[in-house]
Amino acid sequence: MKILLLGSGGREHAIAFKLQQSTLCKALYIAPGNAGTKECGTNVDLNLKDFDAIKEFCLTQNINMIVVGPEEPLVLGIFNYFAYDEATKHIIVIGPSKEGAQLEGSKAYSKHFMQRHKIPTANYAEFTAENFADGIAYLQNHALPIVLKADGLAAGKGVVICKSINEAVEEFTQMIQSQKFGSASAKVVVEQFLDGIEMSVFVLTDGKNYVLLPNAKDYKRIGEGDTGLNTGGMGAISPVPFADEGFMQKVIARIIEPTIHGLHTENIVYKGFVFIGLIKVNNEPYVIEYNCRMGDPETEVVMPRLDNDLVELFLHTHKNTLHLVNIQHSLKHACTTVCVSGGYPGAYENGFSISNIDKIKDSKVYHAGTKESSNQIVTNGGRVLAITTLAETLQDAVATSKKNASVIEYQGKYFRNDIGFEFQ
Repeated sequence: MKILLLGSGGREHAIAFKLQQSTLCKALYIAPGNAGTKECGTNVDLNLKDFDAIKEFCLTQNINMIVVGPEEPLVLGIFNYFAYDEATKHIIVIGPSKEGAQLEGSKAYSKHFMQRHKIPTANYAEFTAENFADGIAYLQNHALPIVLKADGLAAGKGVVICKSINEAVEEFTQMIQSQKFGSASAKVVVEQFLDGIEMSVFVLTDGKNYVLLPNAKDYKRIGEGDTGLNTGGMGAISPVPFADEGFMQKVIARIIEPTIHGLHTENIVYKGFVFIGLIKVNNEPYVIEYNCRMGDPETEVVMPRLDNDLVELFLHTHKNTLHLVNIQHSLKHACTTVCVSGGYPGAYENGFSISNIDKIKDSKVYHAGTKESSNQIVTNGGRVLAITTLAETLQDAVATSKKNASVIEYQGKYFRNDIGFEFQ
């Protein structure tokens, strides 16, 4: 098969590396890709929101399958664009329809979905400019802390946890009246704060059947000990030590199966990944959020543990035959440590030369924010590289990833030394 993978981050490099291992993959293109994905296939300069250009490329190159990495093209309806066009409907698209992608595209939509299907989640209310005063009154009588979420896509930055009423009112005002997150915060979901420990669960579904992939836990805060600003993710581990069989059976029965059943009964076309962000509160699972694609940097620990042929899994997804699949995965532990640019998640500079990637031993280096310039690899993003290790124990995986992260050199490099700290 000739496959086009959309995206440019560490998630896409991990997926590309897995795709090119399949005997079913005859040619792999990555758009736009990065300096690492170039080693897995051919990078193509395409704008992920320009569906017409993507269509033209697919028809010219006789592409058989499109795998969508990031959320934005899915929320904008790339599945529908290809599936309902006579010229392109033969091309398999791995990802949900525009309607299915609303599970991530709208926090309010996903909350209504969970309510309809009795899926455990935090209590909430939603507000816009039209009922702004009601929102202020609601906040002034809300228990602390208060979680505010921009309804739309905000590049992972649209969630604020407020520790005082004044802070909540100020953030709420900035979101709705000052458009802090642009149109994404035209509607704001005010949510009950759940106190517990988080993890990520990944499901691949054809809209009726599903398979459960290895679970993971990521680390969002920039500072060690989970302090400081939120980021796109500073590292991840897999599997999650506290997610034993008993807990995962609760997740399957109360969350995964009602989610997939809900998609099916509501006739929502969904052929792709469902990322379920969970929190464990007193040994009970609650949904924090849905994403309509794989997580990043969780993909960098999930894909190395997955033993199945990924292209074969995608073909079963397309054919509605995932019930015939047995997921096989490594019993080893995985850890990824993310090296970021100085200043991230605030302002940072690009273009610094990266050295010593070739000196890394016993880990896989996934490129996130890199590109080639004048025959050298340079930084090209906030998150630059993800160093992933598979080992017999979590402690060994963490130690090796951390050691190799220290070997990488570029100006302003920073990484957390404590990924997986609560399980050490």
